[in-house]
Amino acid sequence: MADIKKLEAFVTQVRRDIVRQVHKVSSGHPGGSLGCAEFISVLYQELMERKEGFDMDGIGEDLFFLSNGHISPVFYSVLARSGYFPVEELNTFRLLDSRLQGHPTTHEGLPGVRIASGSLGQGLSVAVGAAQAKKLNKDNHTIYALMGDGELQEGQNWEAIMYASAKKVDNLIATVDLNGQQIDGSTDHVLDLGSVRAKFEAFGWIVLDIEKGNDIQAIVSGMNEAKAASGQGKPVCVLLHTVMGNGVDFMMGTHAWHGKAPNDEQLASALDQNPETLGDY
Repeated sequence: MADIKKLEAFVTQVRRDIVRQVHKVSSGHPGGSLGCAEFISVLYQELMERKEGFDMDGIGEDLFFLSNGHISPVFYSVLARSGYFPVEELNTFRLLDSRLQGHPTTHEGLPGVRIASGSLGQGLSVAVGAAQAKKLNKDNHTIYALMGDGELQEGQNWEAIMYASAKKVDNLIATVDLNGQQIDGSTDHVLDLGSVRAKFEAFGWIVLDIEKGNDIQAIVSGMNEAKAASGQGKPVCVLLHTVMGNGVDFMMGTHAWHGKAPNDEQLASALDQNPETLGDY
């Protein structure tokens, strides 16, 4: 059974890491990172089967692919605090010659990063390929992927969605962060997505909702349900209903903090709302 209190403490520290990384260089994407802090933390701390060390082949373990790579602050924080690289390296976020670039890349060799992402719309295609490789290798592990809702406006996603269903890629669980916000405004205003559920179902996917996408227990339960639904001849889509900027009151629910760094006063307020739990870097 998941230790919810321990996970909550982990998430609180991840929030601190996010705002501190972005503030230090006055650059980055705190809004979506905060909105996905619970989800990515639960994946790495509770749900995924991970082996010791890191290698790019990923044989014998579950794999995660971050498609909406601009939320790198949360990804880096969770990776560091899950033991992939020293937590102190978070100090180098977005600096020249750092392994922690604004969008994750692979040529720096940062443990935990399997693909360069942030050119939106591509991550699901890679995840589908990785899931098929698992099947060819007779490796009975799961591929997880995370996409943004605004990212679904990119056409390549729908080729991958069609392909995954047609080829019965049923060891894939793809999650969509449904926060309703993107860089220029609400998704409804920029390019209305309609019913994401109906679209995935029309493409032949199993679709589940996690209505409380920032509630740790709801995420644990919902993702366990998704895992139980896999292996039945269809890929699984999880619609994760989150709040952009969750956990920092002045950032919540608005696209204004999609790619904006807090100033000194705002950082202090954000940190006051999220007291240190595991130690800052």
